[in-house]
Amino acid sequence: MPGRERKERGEQSKDKQRKPREREEEREQLDERVVHIARTAKVLKGGRRFAFRAVVVVGDNHGQVGFGVGKAREVPDAVRKASDRARKVMRPYPMVGTTIPHEALGDASAARVLLRPASPGTGVIAGGGVRAVLEAAGIRDILTKSQGSANMLNVVAATFKALEALKNPEEEAKRRGKSVEAMTPFWLRSSQGGQDGE
Repeated sequence: MPGRERKERGEQSKDKQRKPREREEEREQLDERVVHIARTAKVLKGGRRFAFRAVVVVGDNHGQVGFGVGKAREVPDAVRKASDRARKVMRPYPMVGTTIPHEALGDASAARVLLRPASPGTGVIAGGGVRAVLEAAGIRDILTKSQGSANMLNVVAATFKALEALKNPEEEAKRRGKSVEAMTPFWLRSSQGGQDGE
């Protein structure tokens, strides 16, 4: 009996060792970016107590992305919390090639972010938090404009609101009774038309 118990314990310990390794592999595959770290102060009887707030964006570079906010007394703990939360809320967003299917506008508090599709070779024309979100999502060609507040957390949240406003071209084509080509940006339509003509 003692031998069996040892074997069972050994198997359980092996399972415990495997899980962290699998998680590490997943973390290596995902694109994780620390967008902003803010230091906050709470005034107490004995003086100030400092804490940190981290904003982290996590994406797979293939259309899936999420962001999280973590608060802790130390920076590494705040980043870890934010990263875990970002992974939990990761979701896919519609893409057409390396850009987005149509223009979108997102609001979060006083921040407003405008996203516009761009032709191949344009690159990511964005700054700060907007760039981090779009690159982590795998969008390679896009035009953006951050309007209103420059608060990093609100800018990131507004970018996600804009991404949530994007509609799938195939679903929208079915709803409107049009072809999928009619729902895509015009430069993609012309290239597809040229290939069909050949």
